[in-house]
Amino acid sequence: MSASIEDAVSASSVLSFRTMHSDDLKQVMDIEVQAYTHPWTIGIFRDCVRGHRCWVAMQDEAIVGYAVLMMAPGESHVLNLCVRPDQHRKGIGRELLRLLMQKSEQSGVDMILLEVRRSNQSAIDLYQSEGFHELGVRKAYYPAENGREDAIILARYLGEAGFSD
Repeated sequence: MSASIEDAVSASSVLSFRTMHSDDLKQVMDIEVQAYTHPWTIGIFRDCVRGHRCWVAMQDEAIVGYAVLMMAPGESHVLNLCVRPDQHRKGIGRELLRLLMQKSEQSGVDMILLEVRRSNQSAIDLYQSEGFHELGVRKAYYPAENGREDAIILARYLGEAGFSD
């Protein structure tokens, strides 16, 4: 864990990560519906737990964030990265993202990709601060309040960053 996370987390709280399990899905869904106007369904999460790599961020035995990563030859794709809204701006999302980059690199992946809503500037800022660059746009990718919203496609090449221990 980086010093910035340790500084951001209260002295009584320790941030840790572990693999997501089916038993976690109630807490994950509680966060998902708080965080998104168009949340994933529990069925999507069940499929992800069975078929992709999923982690939760734990603090005081409670899930405060989670991430879902799809692996393919040579690349990984961040499908979902979310932090409980009342825990935003504490470095949890950054640590989850770094975990995904580290796990990807350890699996021999060269590049990590993701989509982010064009309107989600705080997430875009986070990804860019971690070395992600815009590859393109997926028009009308996300459901939105009044129709559809574009997604920005971001990517980061791994290997030179030194995420492996």
